[in-house]
Amino acid sequence: MAVSNIPVLTGATLQIDTSAANAAVAVKASSAVLYELELDNTANGAASYFKLYNLAAASVVVGTTAPDFIVMVPASVSRTLVIPSGITFGTALSYTGVTAGGTAGSTSPSSALAIKLVYV
Repeated sequence: MAVSNIPVLTGATLQIDTSAANAAVAVKASSAVLYELELDNTANGAASYFKLYNLAAASVVVGTTAPDFIVMVPASVSRTLVIPSGITFGTALSYTGVTAGGTAGSTSPSSALAIKLVYV
């Protein structure tokens, strides 16, 4: 897994993950505010689903734990979401990338998603 955290702006961090899949990844182990997502699904011929959790990654059971937010990324598409006022995750922030929406989806895409998140 290739995950990098890069400081951007005052207090904000850019996290880059070139291999997001069905294993929960920790963004921040404490309260976080998410301001931007860039989700690259161009390597996949089917839709992928990016799931965000208000939990530490160790507490996420993929396919069982209900995500707090789900973003569907169509096949062969890169999508950027800017959230000017941010989305607050009061406990922690973690994510997964899978092939089905809802809680039950737990299968990794055939090629991993490349993602970027900007958060505080």
